[in-house]
This record gives sequence, C-alpha cells and structure tokens, in this order.
Amino acid sequence: MLSWLKDKAGPGGAAAYAALLCLVVLAVSGAVGLALHQPWLFPSLGPTVMLFFESPEQKASRPLNSLVGHGVALLAGIAAYHGFGLHNAESAAAGGLTVAHLWAGALSVAVTTLALTWLKTPHPPAGATTLIVSLGILSGPMALLSMAGAILLVTALGWGLNMLLGTRPNTDPS
Repeated sequence: MLSWLKDKAGPGGAAAYAALLCLVVLAVSGAVGLALHQPWLFPSLGPTVMLFFESPEQKASRPLNSLVGHGVALLAGIAAYHGFGLHNAESAAAGGLTVAHLWAGALSVAVTTLALTWLKTPHPPAGATTLIVSLGILSGPMALLSMAGAILLVTALGWGLNMLLGTRPNTDPS
C-alpha cells in the first residue's frame, strides 16, 4: 500500500498513509489508557509509530528493535531512578531538575545507548522512554506496567497494520 501510494500519489500519499496510521495506533493506545485510567499514551510512543509508518524499511523500525529498545530503556530508567534515590523525590517536571535527576537522566540514556548499540537493535525513541522513567515522570509500578503494555500494543498494531496493508517492515535481524 505504501509503495503504491508513493507511486500513484507521490509524497502526499505516503504522508497521508503515515499520518492516518499514526492517528489510529495512538488513538487505540490512548483509548486503552482512558478505559484503564492509566498512561497508555506517552511521548516516546509518537516517534515509535512515526518510524513504523514513515520509514518501515529502516532497521530502527523493526518490531524487535522497538520491543528491545523500550524494554532496555525501561530497565535503565528504573535502575537510574532508584540508584540515584529519586523514588521519594518529585519528578523533574514537577519539582524541577536536581543534580540527582540530571545524572539519572544522563546515565539512563547512556546505558540505553550502550546496550542497544551493543545488541545492534537501534531504536532512538527509547531514549525518551528512559528519560520519562529516570526523571520520575512515570515511575510507579502501575505506570511502568502501562508503559510496557502500550509499547507491546503499538508495536503489534504497527507491525500488523503494515503487514495487512502490504508494507513489509524490515524484520531482518542483521
């Protein structure tokens, strides 16, 4: 579908394809969040779905990269958040950036980058996920479970919609 739209409608067709599918996937994730009263819509999902639909051929757009990338980011964010003793502090967004927030954020992105580069599973939106957690913006157990659920949902929907519409995402593990 995407290649057909690019051939027949040019850049406008590809843009409409990406925009419509981003809208659908994020609306579904947000609707789940509304139903559960949990944060199933958060900033790093935006660039993730944009990759899925704007650039499905890129290595960073692979479903595996999304799952591993955000999974590593969640773990690195949790470790930095607790390692710097932020579990009793206000989030950087609410209480302002502290030295502990600064180091937790910087270290969590560095660890996420190190792991994803070493594992050869790049997914730049994971950098936002780890900051969301390490800065305490979403850090409670239910919020973290919601983030993981939303990541699984948007990855499955993104991959599934691309496959259904004949856009073959890059699934080559190399």
